[in-house]
Amino acid sequence: MTDQGQGQSQSRTPLAQAPARSPSPYSIYLGHLREGRLAYQYSPAADKAVFFPRVLCPYTGEDCLEWRVSSGAGTVYSTSVVHPRKGDPYNVALIDCDEGFRLMSRVEGLPAADVAIGLRVRFQVHAPDAEDDDPYPVFTPAVSTPAASSPSAFTPAE
Repeated sequence: MTDQGQGQSQSRTPLAQAPARSPSPYSIYLGHLREGRLAYQYSPAADKAVFFPRVLCPYTGEDCLEWRVSSGAGTVYSTSVVHPRKGDPYNVALIDCDEGFRLMSRVEGLPAADVAIGLRVRFQVHAPDAEDDDPYPVFTPAVSTPAASSPSAFTPAE
């Protein structure tokens, strides 16, 4: 018996002719973070923002997602304080971004217990500690002046 013909019926595509793969949604997202931007996807079919990056729209199942860049402004939706055995307490927060998506992150720049629901925050990138780590989004309290943030602010005339 010979092995002729076994395993030879499959055609093989040489590597040089293999179709180019498009980058994964996660790698595109990381590329934006490395450039200091918070990117998210938008589904024109559903007219909704989509986050965490994915291939198909979770609302319609279509592959119609577009990339957009967030303004970085948001509001704390929920927050918890974590008390690790070693180290300082830190918060874990759900942030509602102004573009209509929610993500889990941290609010830095104030004590963990002072992070409150409704706090306005701004995005910044947490740079990786090691060369092989990925950047990730964190938030800091938004700086605003009372007169600028309140449309009904009244300044008495002299």
